[in-house]
Amino acid sequence: MSLRIFLGIIAGLATALVLHACQAEPNALNNGSNVSPNISPSAEANKVAVVSNSQDKPQDKPKKTELPPATKAIVDSVPNGLYDPPRGDIRLAVISDLNSSYGSTDYEPEVDKGLALLPFWQPDMVVCSGDMVAGQYPSLTEEQMKAMWAAFDDRIAAPLRKAKLPYGFTMGNHDSSSARSVSGKFLFARERDVASKYWNEPSHNPGVEFVDRFEFPFYYTFKYKDVFFLTWDGSSDFIPKDKLEWVEKSLQSPAAKAAKIKILLGHLPLYAITVGRNEPGEVMANTEQLRAMLERNNVHTYISGHDHGYYPAHKGKLQLLHTGILGAGPRPYIDSKMPPRKTMTVMDINFSSPELTTYTTYDMRTMQKINYDELPKSISGHNGIVLRRDVKMEDLSASERSNCESRLGAKLCSA
Repeated sequence: MSLRIFLGIIAGLATALVLHACQAEPNALNNGSNVSPNISPSAEANKVAVVSNSQDKPQDKPKKTELPPATKAIVDSVPNGLYDPPRGDIRLAVISDLNSSYGSTDYEPEVDKGLALLPFWQPDMVVCSGDMVAGQYPSLTEEQMKAMWAAFDDRIAAPLRKAKLPYGFTMGNHDSSSARSVSGKFLFARERDVASKYWNEPSHNPGVEFVDRFEFPFYYTFKYKDVFFLTWDGSSDFIPKDKLEWVEKSLQSPAAKAAKIKILLGHLPLYAITVGRNEPGEVMANTEQLRAMLERNNVHTYISGHDHGYYPAHKGKLQLLHTGILGAGPRPYIDSKMPPRKTMTVMDINFSSPELTTYTTYDMRTMQKINYDELPKSISGHNGIVLRRDVKMEDLSASERSNCESRLGAKLCSA
């Protein structure tokens, strides 16, 4: 009898030890080896533990600990709380058009606000669709150009490097316009030279995983896990034939074919959406040929800037994210009475979703989420109609379709 009692005690102790180990296991998974690599060691308060068995499955939202004071102040100031979107497999913070007036070395408050909120959103990467400085003015001296890039580094690039956030970008017309004279020479060759020297300085490495540096920072490719990015020089409306050949070759490269989504970054959009940008030269030339090439190579999304207005659109098989502005000069939509807004978008990529991407866009003055139904169902610029992302052609009324066709003709009014 005493032997059975003794064995019972031993079995009970063993069971207790197993239960204790099971309770302790979640904490063991959340050790330092699983901390997100995008969080700076110096920002200890923002350290986030990420546990995932596969990058193909949506990760649980990282648990946010204490936010930096500047971030918390913004979050706490939003009535009813700042909307926190469901997290995808990969999250991008998308910014654009940061510049102020020509030659400025200062930035609008919304630029600082957007950067301050990164610890709240915790993106895997920041991408920018151009106009990081305020150039494209013939009388600017080389010293002024260098001062602008130094200010950009101080306010934007250096904080991102410190936070270990990769920064993928494209060059805008105010950064290094590729406009040419009748003789074929760059009109802003000095600005392009200064910009190139800034970005090719090793200490200014943007932290992306390059696939092909080609003519960095004007043309290059990089990747993040299963996302392939291509950047082309859309700082003017024309891309030379030899550069387009490189684009097609890059989109057919092993790295591109292995990716689950291809994203293009360029400054000028394919189609006009705002007042003051609705004319040739303000959008990419040969639009339909470019779109056909991108569709042929399975590009999912073209992220652009320049129009100073947020509009989530699609045309054919191509998603078009017209990125809103953080800097000076938001513009109203064509044929719309809506007031212009400064915005910033969080893009979540969900590999298990048919749409692949989800946008969460904020009015950067009120910090309220912008819903699709607040925006025009379609926008008809001089070179064609684009539909809001959630709208199909059959969703437009007969009068909406006829208004477009009377101005542009049936061919440009198809989507």
